[in-house]
Amino acid sequence: MANPVLKLKFDDINEGDEAPVVSHELTRTDLVKYAGASGDFNPMHSDEVAAQAAGLPSVFGHGMFSMGLLGRAITDWAGAGNLKNYTVRFTKQTWPGETLSTKIVVTGKEETDEGKVVTAEVTLVNQDGESKLSGTTKVLAA
Repeated sequence: MANPVLKLKFDDINEGDEAPVVSHELTRTDLVKYAGASGDFNPMHSDEVAAQAAGLPSVFGHGMFSMGLLGRAITDWAGAGNLKNYTVRFTKQTWPGETLSTKIVVTGKEETDEGKVVTAEVTLVNQDGESKLSGTTKVLAA
């Protein structure tokens, strides 16, 4: 396997630095496409009647879709193949019509046996700043 291209420059990164924001408006079409791609056909994501019968206001987004959106922002920032660790905690459901935006904030950096590693707190929020998931990541830097 070829070595990944290291996009981040370790010496140029400081605690508090932020990665570029990636935003996406969640649509019902996203839910249908993700269900087909993932095989997750839980009716709570696609069947309005079933979701409302379960006491929900509407269908809601797949948690892994949200995690994937945030994961893409991390790899766009750090470069494909440089992701060493990525963990999240789901905090709220996502709803069609919400604009979801990523936030990646550097919290530390260290030189390890694996190379130069940058640690960051990661969050996905809606247009009102409500956190939908949060976690941490570790990526390699040059």
